[in-house]
Amino acid sequence: MSDIKEILDKTKKIAIVGLSPDIKKDSNEVGRYLQQKGFKIIPIYPKEDKILGEKVYRDVKMVLENENPDILVIFRKTQACEEIASEVLNAKVLPKVFWMQLGISNANAKDMLESRGVEVIENKCIKIEYQKLGE
Repeated sequence: MSDIKEILDKTKKIAIVGLSPDIKKDSNEVGRYLQQKGFKIIPIYPKEDKILGEKVYRDVKMVLENENPDILVIFRKTQACEEIASEVLNAKVLPKVFWMQLGISNANAKDMLESRGVEVIENKCIKIEYQKLGE
């Protein structure tokens, strides 16, 4: 696995699966933080047209093919990760990194993605990891 600092240093666009419009939710707080740090945030959420001022996509495949994000951050239950990994692998463009937030890990999804060259980070909060770098 690559160094997290190296990954984040090379990252410009971050798509967030499950980015809630509710400012009290962790996904919204993390998205807002990353946006404030200069990253382009791409929300993926079943409802809403805009979250954090950004166009909302309904599915992963559309985001990958239209926005080409560096990292796909997952704020969904562990069980949903395999389905999301399948969506990723059905897209023409793959993200460099599939990042499962703190408390989320899925060995099957990890194996599926790594077999196609997608780096997988599990059970880590992207905001906390970025803060650790002192950025």
